[in-house]
Amino acid sequence: MERTRSVKLGLGAWSLVVALIALVVLTFLPTPYVIQRPGPVYNTLGSASDEDGEEIPLISVDGADTYETAGSLDLTTVQVVGNRERTPSWFELALAWMDASKAVVPLDSVFPEGVTTEQRDAQNATLMVDSQHEATAAALGELGYDTGAEVVVVAAVEDSPADGVLEADDVITAVDGAAVTSAKMLRETIQQSEGAAVELTIRRDGDEHRIEIAPDKHEADGETTWLIGVSLRTDYDFPFDVTIQLDNVGGPSAGMMFALGIIDTLTPGELNGGADVAGTGTIEADGTVGPIGGIRQKLYGARDAGADYFLAPASNCDEVVGHVPDGLTVVKTATLDESLHALEVIADGGDVGALPACS
Repeated sequence: MERTRSVKLGLGAWSLVVALIALVVLTFLPTPYVIQRPGPVYNTLGSASDEDGEEIPLISVDGADTYETAGSLDLTTVQVVGNRERTPSWFELALAWMDASKAVVPLDSVFPEGVTTEQRDAQNATLMVDSQHEATAAALGELGYDTGAEVVVVAAVEDSPADGVLEADDVITAVDGAAVTSAKMLRETIQQSEGAAVELTIRRDGDEHRIEIAPDKHEADGETTWLIGVSLRTDYDFPFDVTIQLDNVGGPSAGMMFALGIIDTLTPGELNGGADVAGTGTIEADGTVGPIGGIRQKLYGARDAGADYFLAPASNCDEVVGHVPDGLTVVKTATLDESLHALEVIADGGDVGALPACS
């Protein structure tokens, strides 16, 4: 009997040692995942610290009247734990899997192979700047200002239909005779051509030229896309200066909240009625609200920051359903007009439950 008990104690001790060794190995063994968690929340109507630690307004306007605001129009962010140089341990991943506010995602989906952390940060910084320009254009367009949009060629992709035909700084003024009002409109026209050549009117060094380009066919995930192989930017001629200052945040997902903040700053009264509203979504100059990543983490970040309402892109609804934290009311939106209507209902104390919701 004693011998049996000793054997069992010995096996138990060895099992504990093996478990501890396994835990140590899993703690230091590289993993192919990173963790997404709620990041900082910034009130577009408020201020943030600059590189010198001084508080500066997120949105400032020079050359137009501005008005007092109240409450908050919060933009939400996501922080990524880990990178290609150092991934989270299996132990950290296990803890994240059990936390509803966090998500474990494949490393390659956040840090593509061959792209360094520095390159990713630079790309996200560029996207943030572009989204600020689009937000300003959307806001001023909503308020009736002419923003003088011009679609400009950044570069032609090597061995694409545009290679050797379009040059950097070409201004594309028309496609098939219709004035080009946005890069989105140009892409849609090319897509609708289904491979037939399109006629582009361009301005190069002050001279006008007409050229024909036949798009190439690309297929991915069962969808067909027609492309001419060119990267574009949209230049605007704003009637006054709108400056958005926010360091250490990248990507395009703050666009909609910036647009709402600009409109609130430039109009009397309070869009939100003094309530605390958060949200996310890309924005295009025509007011279209687009999808973003990390919506679940942003919902929790908004709730923890004290927001009562959250404006979510309609195209993210499948990720919203079942993941809304207690105490937060989510309204879905697909356009800037829909977002403004939601804020009007909130400000007036109306029936928020009657607004569009993810289901």
